[in-house]
Amino acid sequence: MKVAVFSTKPYDSDFLTAANRASGNRHELRFLEPRLNSDTVPLAGDAEAVCAFVNDILDRSVLEALKQRAVRLIVLRSAGFNHVDLVAARDLDLAIARVPAYSPEAVAEHTVALMLSLNRHIHRAHARVREGNFALDGLLGFNLAGRSIGIIGTGKIGICVASIMRGFGCRILGADPYPTPEFTALGGSYVELQDLLAACDVVTLHCPLTPQTYHLVDAAAIAAMKPGVMLLNTGRGALVETRALIDGLKSGKIGHVGLDVYEEEGDLFFENLSGRIIQDDVFARLLTFPNVLITGHQAFFTQEALTAIAETTIANVSQFELSGCAAYPVSTEMLA
Repeated sequence: MKVAVFSTKPYDSDFLTAANRASGNRHELRFLEPRLNSDTVPLAGDAEAVCAFVNDILDRSVLEALKQRAVRLIVLRSAGFNHVDLVAARDLDLAIARVPAYSPEAVAEHTVALMLSLNRHIHRAHARVREGNFALDGLLGFNLAGRSIGIIGTGKIGICVASIMRGFGCRILGADPYPTPEFTALGGSYVELQDLLAACDVVTLHCPLTPQTYHLVDAAAIAAMKPGVMLLNTGRGALVETRALIDGLKSGKIGHVGLDVYEEEGDLFFENLSGRIIQDDVFARLLTFPNVLITGHQAFFTQEALTAIAETTIANVSQFELSGCAAYPVSTEMLA
């Protein structure tokens, strides 16, 4: 099949090309740097499939335009699908395929890296030492052993986080409408969300972004948290209401924040903006806090994860070509 790959970076091209080569070069991949939106749809050309990433726009207007160009399949290089209008895809008879699990360890390990860096002020200490400042004032951390870690969303990534934190000797609490025996087997205990927020020293988000989880962490949720709580989000940016987060930081209610995602990241992440003035005043305000650590949506960025993403993406295209249906279809049932 002819596949137009949008939002392409050099690493996307490398890993997808390798995966396609391993499958016998059965697909014609055309790599495009621009993000997919209503203005860039014509770049799809005569492709039968479009490969999209997390910040590409796949609303009804874009899907209709792709359908008119004879596109039959949308393959996502991600597990999340909140950027896709699934109802429109169903109406247009467009197949949607995703990568449901590519390397939960990659995201979980990055989450814990943020946790440790914030707790022991590694980012601040690094900057100090480079300037010849070896004073320890302001770098006081706390032992993770014996602390309560709250994991919101106990899917594959949440389970990996629980496994790692068990090794630190933490008390592990989870909140999820779909409990799994793997979580309790690790020593985790399921509680109601409000109870988790009130009890935990660290709260980390690993749930999908749906209408029900949009701004899951808002002013009310922050008010319910322990004073000085550490909040981590390596899931989707809009799980957290950013302005409420800033208010929580200003009041001291939130002691540390680690983010790999941001609700308005589409205009920022995955690009080199070092020579420009950031126009997002809310994001710029976040950067002023010394107890906030932000990475640019890189939790997934490991050799193993990119290999798995590429292999599954190519397999999805091959499965569709052979059977006319996607290997991992996303249905409107998942909107519930």
